[in-house]
Amino acid sequence: MKLRESKPALLLIDFQKGFDDEAYWGGNRNNRDAEEKAAQILSVWRKLDLPIYHIIHSSQDPKSRLHQSHAGFEICDQLKPMAGEPLIIKNVNSAFIGTDLKERLEKKGITNLVIVGLTTNHCISTTTRMAGNYGYETLLIEDATATFDRMGIKGEKYPAEMIHQISLCNLKDEFATIINTAQLLKTI
Repeated sequence: MKLRESKPALLLIDFQKGFDDEAYWGGNRNNRDAEEKAAQILSVWRKLDLPIYHIIHSSQDPKSRLHQSHAGFEICDQLKPMAGEPLIIKNVNSAFIGTDLKERLEKKGITNLVIVGLTTNHCISTTTRMAGNYGYETLLIEDATATFDRMGIKGEKYPAEMIHQISLCNLKDEFATIINTAQLLKTI
């Protein structure tokens, strides 16, 4: 059975221009082509007329690059919603908390999710965990997600790729199946 037959929904999370300010987020971003990979997936989803949900973060911190008053709040050009594609605005890491995402998915009978977006260890991880807890069959697309370097509790620096891989490892099999864009496009 092709994945499209299960009517999977595509969740595009936090592909916002504010993440272009790499230094603000910790620097050394991995998967620099995550937006292009997500755009490939989005194009296929649109051609197949499958459900799409654009989700963005509205920081409550006025200094944040993702605050509504900042130009970085805007969605990246290649991933902007088309007419009829829902845009959901969240204020916390999970796309399910404080939004009507779950109700929208239930209304359409969606049980399968495909997740792409930024950043792997924050909103992607949190949303994926909740999707798994809610019982969705979830595919997380590892090369259509990305993160930045992080500082540890003792001031040590952890590289973005390490943070990315550990985050995926923590989600693998328990909350989601981890695949890449090429694998997804073969199964759809």
